[in-house]
Amino acid sequence: MHTRVKIYLFRHGETNWNKERRLQGQSDIPLNDFGRELAFKTAAALQAIPFDRAFSSPLKRAEETARILLGNRNLPLTTDPRLLEIHFGCWEGRGFDEAKQDPSHPLHNFFCSPQSYLPPAGAESFPEVMARADAFLQEQILPLEKVCSTILIVAHGAFNRCILSSIAHTPLEQFWQTDLPNCAASILSLENGQFEITEKSKVYYGVPVNGRP
Repeated sequence: MHTRVKIYLFRHGETNWNKERRLQGQSDIPLNDFGRELAFKTAAALQAIPFDRAFSSPLKRAEETARILLGNRNLPLTTDPRLLEIHFGCWEGRGFDEAKQDPSHPLHNFFCSPQSYLPPAGAESFPEVMARADAFLQEQILPLEKVCSTILIVAHGAFNRCILSSIAHTPLEQFWQTDLPNCAASILSLENGQFEITEKSKVYYGVPVNGRP
C-alpha cells in the first residue's frame, strides 16, 4: 500500500502569447513549435516515471502538453475546468508591460501589488482561483492517496502559483517571487491528507523560458 503520493504539477509549454508577453487567461491559445519542443524534451526525461493518473486544464496549451508528457503510456487524461488559468475578462490578449508600467491600469496591482488586486468586471480574483484549486485537490487528488503513487497535473502559471501559495501559506504580496517557467514542474507530496512542496520550478530542458510575467 502506498504511503506517499508524488505529484508532478507542470505548467504548459510556450505559446506565441507567452513569447509576446500577452495576457492569456482562459483564451484558448495553442502551443507554438518551441513549446512543443520543450514538452517533448521534458517527456524524454520523464520516461521512467510510472504515472498512475493524469489531469489537465481543458485549454489546448495545457492538454497538448499533458498528452506529450504522457507519451505512449496507456493512461487516460482527465480534463477538469477547475484547472483553468485565472480569467482576465476583456483584458485577455493585452500586453503585460502596459499593465505593469501604468499604475492606473486595472491589472497593475495583479502584477505589482497582488495583495491589493481587485479584478475588473468579468475577471477572477486570486481567492476565487485558490478556491477552485483547493476544490480540485480535495475532490480529485485526496481520494487517490493510498491508491496512486505518482500523479501528473498540467495547468498554468498563475493557477499553479495559487496552488503553491495555498499549500505553503504564502502571503499574496510574495505571489510573483516564485519563478515558474514554461514546462516547469513543481513537485508535491501527499501523505496523511497533507500536501507539501518538495521542489519548485524544475525544468528538464536547457535555459528556462518565461519564468515571470
